[in-house]
Amino acid sequence: MIRTAALDALPVREAVPELLAALDGHGTAVLCAPPGTGKTTLVPLVLAGLVGGGPARRVIVAEPRRIAARAAARRMAWLLGERTGGRVGFTVRGERSVGAETVVEVVTTGVLLQRLQRDQELTGVDVVVLDECHERHLDADTVAAFLLDVRAALRPELRLLAASATTDAEGWSRLLGDAPVVQAAGVSHPVEVVWAPPAQPVRPPHGMRVDPALLSHVAATVRRALAERTGDVLCFLPGVGEIARVARQLGELVGVEVLQVHGRAPASVQDAVLAGSDGRRVVLTTSVAESSLTVPGVRVVVDCGLAREPRVDHARGLGALTTVRASQAAARQRAGRAGREAPGTVYRCWTEAENIRLPRFPAPEIKVADLAAFALQAACWGDPSAEGLALLDPPPAGAMAAARSVLTAIGAVDDQGRATDRGTRMARLGLHPRLARALLDGASEVGARRAAEVVALLSEEPPREYGDDLAAAWRTARRGGDGYAARWLQEVRRLASFAGTHPERGSAEAAAGLVAALAFPERVARGRGGGSFLMASGTGAEVAQGSGLGTAGWLAVAVADRPVQAASARVRLAAVIDESTARLASGHRLSEGEEVHWEDGDVVARRVARLGAIELSVRPLKNADATLVREALLDGLAREGLGLLRWTRDAQGLRERLAFLHRVLGEPWPDVADAALLARASHWLEPELSRARRRSDLGRIEAGAALNRLLPWATGEAARLDELAPERIQVPSGSRIRVEYGGEQPVLAVKLQEMFGLDGTPEVAGVPVLVHLLSPAGRPAAVTADLANFWRDGYRAVRAELRGRYPKHPWPEDPTAAQPTRFTKARLER
Repeated sequence: MIRTAALDALPVREAVPELLAALDGHGTAVLCAPPGTGKTTLVPLVLAGLVGGGPARRVIVAEPRRIAARAAARRMAWLLGERTGGRVGFTVRGERSVGAETVVEVVTTGVLLQRLQRDQELTGVDVVVLDECHERHLDADTVAAFLLDVRAALRPELRLLAASATTDAEGWSRLLGDAPVVQAAGVSHPVEVVWAPPAQPVRPPHGMRVDPALLSHVAATVRRALAERTGDVLCFLPGVGEIARVARQLGELVGVEVLQVHGRAPASVQDAVLAGSDGRRVVLTTSVAESSLTVPGVRVVVDCGLAREPRVDHARGLGALTTVRASQAAARQRAGRAGREAPGTVYRCWTEAENIRLPRFPAPEIKVADLAAFALQAACWGDPSAEGLALLDPPPAGAMAAARSVLTAIGAVDDQGRATDRGTRMARLGLHPRLARALLDGASEVGARRAAEVVALLSEEPPREYGDDLAAAWRTARRGGDGYAARWLQEVRRLASFAGTHPERGSAEAAAGLVAALAFPERVARGRGGGSFLMASGTGAEVAQGSGLGTAGWLAVAVADRPVQAASARVRLAAVIDESTARLASGHRLSEGEEVHWEDGDVVARRVARLGAIELSVRPLKNADATLVREALLDGLAREGLGLLRWTRDAQGLRERLAFLHRVLGEPWPDVADAALLARASHWLEPELSRARRRSDLGRIEAGAALNRLLPWATGEAARLDELAPERIQVPSGSRIRVEYGGEQPVLAVKLQEMFGLDGTPEVAGVPVLVHLLSPAGRPAAVTADLANFWRDGYRAVRAELRGRYPKHPWPEDPTAAQPTRFTKARLER
């Protein structure tokens, strides 16, 4: 019996006529309806003609999460006075409840994606509702793009509705072809906001780490909410680990049931939470409870302000979730949970000022996630580049290139990016392409059932209490007794149906390692001692202190994350393997060849067999390729500098003269700064460089002779070197004095008596030299760039100071008329 009163109480009913008109007139629409209005439950029933008297249609509702899909189906069936499997049903991975009469089917976006790949026309379906589209999950974005293709090319009559409580309505409207936007009024129940930041500053989230001080504050805020408000408390936390920690801190609550709800929780627990209770409850949850769920009895929300989003290091093949600040849209969604049934309160564990700085919406998954699965779906759809897909955000080019590289390596796409038959089969498994490869290839090596069991472990990471040894975790799952093991067994049955009938081979431990290595070939790792490993990708990895994996020679790393700025990845789950398994799984990374490079101050030449970055064997190489040696020597010069060459005083002087001319006159005189010389080393150091084999050979290269090759011989200017920047200048005494060009201005250091009779200052290339006038003992007596002015104004003071100290040397009153000399007075008189 239809529950008419409950249906009539849903506020979205006021917007239904406008919505139906929009869909009938345009074929697509965007519905913005606040939480609790009935957009997920009433609207599909109306569209299907089950209530409201409209025409009968078959409707698919796509939800981002399994818990939401089951809950939405059960709520709609309840409104009709039925059980699921009748006119309303649901399909999620591993569970299906539909029947011959089903006209409204709630599915996850992943299930719908698989269905579209099998039947692009979506035969028999009249309307598709994309619920909670604001969350921007990759599967949902992909489904929307595929459905728009279907409408454009195959079924223009297919109606498409994007629905959410908080979304970029204008963006979705443009994507759906300027679709009408229908706004539904919200529930009248107000939600009071209480700003409840920690009393002391807490450290911001870092990778997966959340400051324990924040979690303690969240637990204290829950206790405060229980004391200050009535009703159940719904507390949002970023992940399962944080839920468990806060649950332990709330363990002493009297008369209050503490429940934990997340994507890994057993369906029975999820159902119990959604069924309500007579007693008071605290429900600790992740973002799974943000949308499409009404938790009965909740009047208070405590929001820690954090969320988990996927990130991937494409260069190292490491993907992981990372903790970020929740967006403003997510905060509104969470707060709305408190006002679903009555006035409520949200305690936000941050300040009002911080709230303004939060991002408006969550980061689109297509911008930050591993795109291998998306790229394979696009290839199977017939658009390998995804450039023809209608997407709110295009996939980043680098992430797509990394994804295509993975797909090519596992045989899922050909050189043009088109899906192979093998790739099409992989895409239909409902697994990441890496895991699909591990299932298909592992089945023939270790047996179908074993491959399915290990892949099921890898598809949903086992609880931390299972440990970091994949084989041990496998044994724990097989024993059963917990919610994870039950879900694992259900997935095993599903995967085994795809894996064939291959018999079991080898030990279970070997099977675990091989399947993990097939899934993540770049993560096979060789031990370096002390629990440290090097992965084939080149990234270091470390197991936890005290782990039994620490003494292994080789590992197949299944789960690892690399914290920001950390040198090595942290191994979360791995299996012990041997070198032959590593070679089998990562054969495409095997290579052998000559390696010549600069290492530890000299040229190292060797023949190396590698598995990616891992050295399998090394032999010295006596007759290395001359080109490789030359490149290594150039690298050594770049690293250690030109000091590796032989620099005599004359060579250094030539370099300084050339630097002076380049600074004063410019081209064609060459730039001889370090960077410029290193950039042209292959030019001016030939042929000596080609004959060199090691560091000591560089030390025998005469730098001055080599520098002569840079002189402007072609223009004839090289012949003017001694004219423009002479090595020595003849002074009035007849001496030829060296000019030093190492400073900003050329320097002529000469005894004062040798300059008698010279009024003008010597010049080089039109630049006056800086004259350092020396005492008879060779010590500086004066410095001038204007010799005439010195004789006139400065000489008298120098003469008065030094004539008594050096009486044997001439100190005439008029130096401009005196005879220059480098000798004493006695020598002059002879």
